[in-house]
Amino acid sequence: MRNVKKIIILGVGGNCLDILDTIDDINDSLDKPKYACVGFLDDNESYWGELFEGVEVLGGLASASEHRDCLFVNGIGTSGNFLKKNIMLAKTGLSVEQYETIVHPSASVSRTAELGSGTVVFQNVTITTYVGIGNQVIILPNTVISHHTLIGDFTAITGGVCVSGRVTVGRSCYLGTNSTIRDGLKIGDHCLIGMGCVVCKDVPENSVVAGNPARFVRRTC
Repeated sequence: MRNVKKIIILGVGGNCLDILDTIDDINDSLDKPKYACVGFLDDNESYWGELFEGVEVLGGLASASEHRDCLFVNGIGTSGNFLKKNIMLAKTGLSVEQYETIVHPSASVSRTAELGSGTVVFQNVTITTYVGIGNQVIILPNTVISHHTLIGDFTAITGGVCVSGRVTVGRSCYLGTNSTIRDGLKIGDHCLIGMGCVVCKDVPENSVVAGNPARFVRRTC
C-alpha cells in the first residue's frame, strides 16, 4: 500500500513480539495503516524461514542491507547481553536514519521530550517535560521518566521503572523491573540496576547494584 512504511524487526525474542503488537496497535489507532511488518531478522539459523505470529524470519542480522526499501526497529537486548547490544547491531551495517522510532498509542510523551532514532516506547509509559532519550533505547510498559532526565544510547528500561527528575543514565545500561532512581542522580555507562532496586546515590560506570537502598554487587566489565 502507498505511504505505508515497511518495517523489519531485529530479533525474535519476547520484546520483538511486543514490538509487533505495538505496530499493530499503532495501525489500529489510525484511519489508515502506517506500518507493514514484513519480517524479522535473527542470527539463530534454526529460525530462518519460520513464522512468528504470522511474520517470517528472513535471515540473519547481516542481511539487513538486502532490504533497501525497509526501515528497522530493534528488540534485541536482555539483562544477559545488554552490554553487547551496540556490537550486535553493528552487524547490520545500518545507518541511524534507517531505524524507526516506535511509540505505543497509550504512551504519554511530552511535546518537549526528544526521542532518538530506533527508540521503542511501550504501553502506558510516561515521558515528561524536557526528557532526552538517546538512540536504540527500549522502554517497557508502565515506566515513568520524569522531567529533564537524560537516557543514553542503547539503554534498556524495563517494566514499572520510576526515574525521577534530572537523572542522567549512561549508555548501554539496564534498569531492572520496578527499580526506582532518586532525583538528580547520575548512573554511569554500562550499569545494571537490579529488579526492585532503590537507587539513592550516584552509580559509577560498569557497576551492578541491587537492593533497597541499592548497594554495589560487582562490576559489569
